[in-house]
Amino acid sequence: MTGAQNGSRPAVFLDRDGVLNAPLMVDGRPHPPNGNGDLRLMPGAAAGCVMLRDAGYLLLVVTNQPDVARGTVSAGAVDALNARLRTMLPLDEIYVCPHDDADGCDCRKPLPGLLLRAAREWNVDLARSVMVGDRWKDVEAGVSAGCRTVLIGDGYAEPRAAAADATLATLEEAARWIVDGNGSTPAAQPDTPDVRRLRIKLFADGANAQAIAELARDPLIKGFTTNPTLMRAAGVADYEAFAREVLQAVPSLPVSFEVFDDDFREMERQALEIAGWGENVFVKIPVTDTHGASAAQLITGLAARGVQLNVTALLTLEQVERVGEALAGGPRAFVSVFAGRIADTGRDPAPIMRAAVGLLADQPQLELIWASPREVLNVFQADATGCHIITVTVDLLKKLQHVGRDLDEFSLDTVRMFHGDARAAGYRL
Repeated sequence: MTGAQNGSRPAVFLDRDGVLNAPLMVDGRPHPPNGNGDLRLMPGAAAGCVMLRDAGYLLLVVTNQPDVARGTVSAGAVDALNARLRTMLPLDEIYVCPHDDADGCDCRKPLPGLLLRAAREWNVDLARSVMVGDRWKDVEAGVSAGCRTVLIGDGYAEPRAAAADATLATLEEAARWIVDGNGSTPAAQPDTPDVRRLRIKLFADGANAQAIAELARDPLIKGFTTNPTLMRAAGVADYEAFAREVLQAVPSLPVSFEVFDDDFREMERQALEIAGWGENVFVKIPVTDTHGASAAQLITGLAARGVQLNVTALLTLEQVERVGEALAGGPRAFVSVFAGRIADTGRDPAPIMRAAVGLLADQPQLELIWASPREVLNVFQADATGCHIITVTVDLLKKLQHVGRDLDEFSLDTVRMFHGDARAAGYRL
């Protein structure tokens, strides 16, 4: 029985330093970043990962980190950097070998131990998979595991016993080579979506205090947002009373409340008052006032005073860049791009959101929100871009129960619904 027949999937195994993130070069040799402050994505890394993920490949990182064994970096520091990298790229898993040559392990590349372990845990068809690395050790590990191989760059001019199947400049070029059929062939059927594989955080968006209290007990929900429009539609009469009721039900998850004046001085006063309602409060500040004047100066001032912000109503990359600059050096904050409204104009928001992730990548305290989604598919699209958070309404949350559902079964239910409604209506011809 072949891998495709028994349900196994192809993967792209990725080295980390030099393929996904830029290495620190010391005496002509690559070294890992010292920490999140040194973490920079390689050109084409984000685009390459998204291309491969969209084509149906698992993305499994296999990285040697011998500095752990050498005592020059802690395992916790490596985990923290990997965690940050997973917020920036749509990776399925990261496997680390913390050993040095003298340890005699079977997981340190050029040995294939990490690849074989990942293949077992993810049911990978190695014959249809590819190893992408920037050193000879990566290429030899891939060959030993039975994969095709891609070398990024020149391998630092190091000698190597095994030749790669392709030598390319960036992961984006490697992804194009793989997807075009030179590497391996992904499964014929698209991957069945699974909510459990999502890395993106779901924030519930609404203004019903009772519904918010119920959702606060749902482990899928990682935060809450609301705004004056939603509050007015829900019949909220007393802003502060509503907010305090919500915060009593949600004492620790992030909750965003918005200022509602159009004067920047009054916005500042409201923001400081709202921020005082709880440590988990984020104050929503619109990117401009109603005349189009930038709120950047207000944002910078509030961030400098330690106010946690959710800058809202962004639609362009220029706005993302400017807001990122305004929030630099401040506390944790959210940058909310209304991807749904971008889609309403006939534009695909995914490339914009991928680029926005890159613009904020140097500031780990900032998280990008995919706001105003229109359908469940948007949740998976947002996840694939590397976006950190997506806001979802109660109605959209209810639709998540259909994720991964058998389409033939769903079709039959739809036919039965039409038939039942027609009978209930008593229609005659």
